[in-house]
Amino acid sequence: MLRYPFVLERDDNDTMLVSFPDIPEVHTFGDDEADAVRRAKDALVTALEARIRDREAIPKPSAITKEMFTITVPVLVELKLGLYETMRLHKVGRAALARTLDVHMPQVDRLLDLRHQSRLDLLETAFDSLGFEVTVVVSPRVRTQPVAPARRTRSRSASSSRSASKARRGRPTR
Repeated sequence: MLRYPFVLERDDNDTMLVSFPDIPEVHTFGDDEADAVRRAKDALVTALEARIRDREAIPKPSAITKEMFTITVPVLVELKLGLYETMRLHKVGRAALARTLDVHMPQVDRLLDLRHQSRLDLLETAFDSLGFEVTVVVSPRVRTQPVAPARRTRSRSASSSRSASKARRGRPTR
């Protein structure tokens, strides 16, 4: 999971400034802390898109301390960044990947477009063609406060569907 730390500080005009130590060209602001954090994610993705367009390396996130703010890169974006970095590492261009996958160039461009909702199976096939496999790890989120377990309640739609099911089988409903 890619989590980039960022610095949030108050500006002299009472807005909140955001900067990313690992990607110095990323700066944004918000009217308040929540607005700044929301804008930070978009600014980060925009800068990463520019790095891909300019064929630059994607920096790894630096170590995070508990006091730092972080932005977690969406999973699909992380996969696309991984594909881009794998292609760079093995000196495989977009045209070569398109030939290997037997697809047209726009399809490869979409696989590297961080805002395009690419299909996971196409990304897996691209990694496979480069000699890599995609694995998924699901882990519990670290929370500062315990979360109460959800109470199980019977929803109206669930009981209605059971009544309809009994009626179809000729049983009386309540």
